[in-house]
Amino acid sequence: MNRVTEQESNYKHIDQMSVLEVLQGINNEDKTVAFAVEKSLPEIEKLTSAVAGRMKKGGRLFYIGAGTSGRLGVVDASECPPTYGVPFDWVVGIIAGGDTAIRKAVEFAEDDAEQAWKDLQEFDINEKDCLVGLAASGTTPYVVGGLKIAREHGVLTGCIVCNTGGPIAAASDFPVEVVVGPEFITGSTRMKSGTAQKMVLNMLSTTVMVQLGRVVGNKMVDMQLTNHKLVDRGTQMVANELNIGYDEAAELLSRYGSVRKAVEAGH
Repeated sequence: MNRVTEQESNYKHIDQMSVLEVLQGINNEDKTVAFAVEKSLPEIEKLTSAVAGRMKKGGRLFYIGAGTSGRLGVVDASECPPTYGVPFDWVVGIIAGGDTAIRKAVEFAEDDAEQAWKDLQEFDINEKDCLVGLAASGTTPYVVGGLKIAREHGVLTGCIVCNTGGPIAAASDFPVEVVVGPEFITGSTRMKSGTAQKMVLNMLSTTVMVQLGRVVGNKMVDMQLTNHKLVDRGTQMVANELNIGYDEAAELLSRYGSVRKAVEAGH
């Protein structure tokens, strides 16, 4: 397949540009990403609705990917518990090569088409669950293999890729293809492609959490109170919701341990 992500950069002689010229070039390319994501909103809606439907029935959401894509999945999954107070096994990010690969690239890990399913077996993935494959190229064997086998076992499958017509999209019930075009540095898909995937992941997990009742109004009422900033934010939320003073709100929050419970107790 002709991979747009591997096409020659539109910028020549980058090595001879000034610092400002390089920054302006990257920024100009980044400006196009949100518009590319916008074109994919119908597909993102289908994937998100399907995932939310499964999770409302007790299913989980898994991400698999290699390299930058894998890291982005791990980041999105790891941010769901502190942000929305959900259990750590509701959203799970798996990267080819294991957690070591988050910091240090593991050679050829992405080329093993059998390994993703083995990695998923550790979590007892089943037909209630959802699996989203992440790969800028749309061709990563680790992701293709994982999706194909998962689909055979009744798992709902989706993907976020940056090329069209690849085997990952073909193995997905709900493919999302966000075509951002050639990268500023030829083939450096951690740039626009990575930004596009991050944006779609934010949209997917946030909207699913809204659908699961983890947002009230516009507030993260179930967030974990793991530092002073978040305790202060939670206190302000309780004070504003109940129309009480800061100190009284702080006492309620301390007693009940979450914004949701504190507000419910104060009503």
